[in-house]
Amino acid sequence: MEKTISQIASACVRVVLFGPESTGKSTIAEELAIHYKTTFVPEYMRQYLQHKWDHQRAVCTKSDLIPIAEGQMQLENNKAKLADKILFCDTNLLQIKVYSEIYYDGYCPPEIVLNIKKNTYDLYFLCGIDVPWVGDDLRDKPNEREYMFESFEGALKAQNVPFIVLEGTKRQRFNTATAHIDQLISTKN
Repeated sequence: MEKTISQIASACVRVVLFGPESTGKSTIAEELAIHYKTTFVPEYMRQYLQHKWDHQRAVCTKSDLIPIAEGQMQLENNKAKLADKILFCDTNLLQIKVYSEIYYDGYCPPEIVLNIKKNTYDLYFLCGIDVPWVGDDLRDKPNEREYMFESFEGALKAQNVPFIVLEGTKRQRFNTATAHIDQLISTKN
């Protein structure tokens, strides 16, 4: 596995699907990638932690954060080489930082914080909590959705990055996203 959490340079536009658990990030990332005939980066943290749960019945610890960040960036860097003009990222290091700070009393590994400042993305879509929460082995905050949303929104504001909140039905979210992406692409050309 690639032992870096640095982003490789790429000419593609990078869009991040961002926000709390069970808000439709993975679904819309895949739909947008299909629509724009490109690829998307899946959420490595989910794969990693599901494997850990299935094989050890263990949850995330601080020692998992750097391997999760490395895996996420390996996926993103590999997919950036394959992307056709635009890359959709179902999470990024900032997402890992938000979860880390929530679960570990404000702690996030300094390497992650440093690379968040170095890595660049053109647009974030903050997925709203107006969709039903769906439980699974990893999701554990059904009663803290507003707090979680505010934490993710606060992180975007603190980083001073461009973001749009996606709310409404799947169709409404998709239409909002494509309108903003089309505008972004037209200004990049």
